[in-house]
Amino acid sequence: MGREFEVRKEVALDATPEQVWDAIATGPGITSWFMTHEVEPREGGTVRLCVGDFTAESTVTAWEPPRRFAVRGEEAPDGTVHAFEYLIEGREGGSTVLRFVHHGFLSDDWGAEYEGQTSQGWDMYLHTLGQYVTHFTGRAATYVNAEGPQVAPGKNAWDTATRGLGLPGEVAQGKRVRLTPQGLAPIEGVVDYVGPTFLGVRTNDALYRFHGRPDSVGVGHHLFDAGVEQKEADLAWQSWLNRVFA
Repeated sequence: MGREFEVRKEVALDATPEQVWDAIATGPGITSWFMTHEVEPREGGTVRLCVGDFTAESTVTAWEPPRRFAVRGEEAPDGTVHAFEYLIEGREGGSTVLRFVHHGFLSDDWGAEYEGQTSQGWDMYLHTLGQYVTHFTGRAATYVNAEGPQVAPGKNAWDTATRGLGLPGEVAQGKRVRLTPQGLAPIEGVVDYVGPTFLGVRTNDALYRFHGRPDSVGVGHHLFDAGVEQKEADLAWQSWLNRVFA
């Protein structure tokens, strides 16, 4: 039969409504905290998500700068559909409250835990949005994505990945760290987000994101260096993941 679902979030952001709008309703803005996007800036326009070989399109259903932006994805053959709405409210002192809603319909093929996992995922992405508008607003990032191979049953993929980064053990938000992924330049920065299987590190020119799944680990970095070549960076991180899990 499937079921409807809804995830609601509210975050305070240290940015003006106009800065938040640029971050959530333009291609360069969304790419800088979420994933690679292109946005046709009008109601009825097309929003295109492109990650690796995967592409998905949505339609802009509300375009009211700088207050409201909403999109609805294409319905899948099984009836699954996703829609997203962003409501922006300015506050005194130049700050902003962003209210976010992700809702839609899921087929029976989706697990019952989907809504909870989605909620946790949006906590991370909206935190990354906050980091972007606070530290990198006005700059455009290159999104770097790579997925590690599946590990054998019984092995802890997340522990393997953190050892491969040279981390001595548990880390805390706000702590300075030095990551040493083999084959890549060392990364020195501040831990800005920590989850059971998630690590976010902010440097002067990047937001590094490492995320774990039950049997693998992936990366989704936002690099603000204009000289970054996306395909080369994707390949470099893919090679690191392959070495770590060889």
